[in-house]
Amino acid sequence: MKAGEAVASTERYNRKKDAIVAAATAILNRDGARGMTLADVAASVGLITTSVTYYFKKKEDLAVACYLRTIERLDALIGEAAAPSDPRERVRRLLENYFALDRRIREGEEAPIAVFSDVRSLNEPHLSQVNEPYGKLFRKARALFQSPAMDWIDRRMATARTHMLLEQLYWSVAWLPRFEIEDYPRILERMYDILLNGLAKPDAMWAPRILPGIDPEPVDAQAALRETFLMSATRLINQRGYRGASVERISEQLNVTKGSFYHHNDAKDDLVVACFERSFAIMRRAQSAAMLEPGTWWEKLSAAAATLAEYQLSERGPLLRTSALSALPEQIRYSMVEASNRVSGRFAGMISDGIAEGTIRPVDTFIAAQMMNATLNASSAIAAMLPGVAQGDASELYARPILMGLFAK
Repeated sequence: MKAGEAVASTERYNRKKDAIVAAATAILNRDGARGMTLADVAASVGLITTSVTYYFKKKEDLAVACYLRTIERLDALIGEAAAPSDPRERVRRLLENYFALDRRIREGEEAPIAVFSDVRSLNEPHLSQVNEPYGKLFRKARALFQSPAMDWIDRRMATARTHMLLEQLYWSVAWLPRFEIEDYPRILERMYDILLNGLAKPDAMWAPRILPGIDPEPVDAQAALRETFLMSATRLINQRGYRGASVERISEQLNVTKGSFYHHNDAKDDLVVACFERSFAIMRRAQSAAMLEPGTWWEKLSAAAATLAEYQLSERGPLLRTSALSALPEQIRYSMVEASNRVSGRFAGMISDGIAEGTIRPVDTFIAAQMMNATLNASSAIAAMLPGVAQGDASELYARPILMGLFAK
């Protein structure tokens, strides 16, 4: 083969490979890493399955390629955002870059990016093939907060803020499609304003009350056993993703047989739905308890957010990560999304009442509520992100920055 023909052949190979990865990313986002099949990917690009295996031997190899391509693209956004010297401007630049990318994706100019919610379902060595470069990406993003003028932001605080900031980007795929692309500049400004200044008025104090009794004790032995199942399954799903939390793994973690599992649960999907319902119920109880508290709506909102953040490190925590919604079977995903939206709606109502009262800054209540949800979702992984973190630190590390601002001392 001549040199020119070799170059052309390589270019054709790369174009086809890129097309496969792009198609696979859309399917991965819909069905999860475990649910994606090479046959579905092949059909979406007009190939037969054996043609796809010429590029990727196993579907796990293809899933890794999807995640690595997304990491490369996000790495470029973060690298460009690091140019300004002021961390505030770096955060703004990152938002601008991300919104520009999302616009190009929605307009069909670029392929979608992979949603990381199901990456935990990968087994080794594929999990490490994604986690190692993602770790480098995270550290690069954490460097956005480094500045001599902000040396009070220690490593632990920077890690939590980076986690929260990236979660805002990832969670935006759940609510940005509600808006027209033409509105992106306004949405970006509102999102940046909340990240920079939080929801607090300039004279607001951060002294939230941690509310008791949001997770009452089971009434009998049967209810206690059910609670044990739900807590263990929630932890495993958070660790391994929806599809990675198999019946075998859940049973093993509970030290019960599969037969015992099915005695208490009709199917794995029923258990996952019950885990979501339990988490949403805990969030609603925290909101309701906060609403009944004396004081201003700022104090009520702070109490709800701080209480839920602290619950993540409690003996019966954490809450189920709402990012697992993206991997649920379609027939049950809709009802769980609606339940999640109702929780966000209650936060929006509390924020609206605070604005009317004059104790919360005027902000876009819908966006603010979604950003609070994203923050609570991030805090569910606090033990993994910050090993050794103590009870009482979660509200300071996660709830405070979203309510007071990323750069508030």
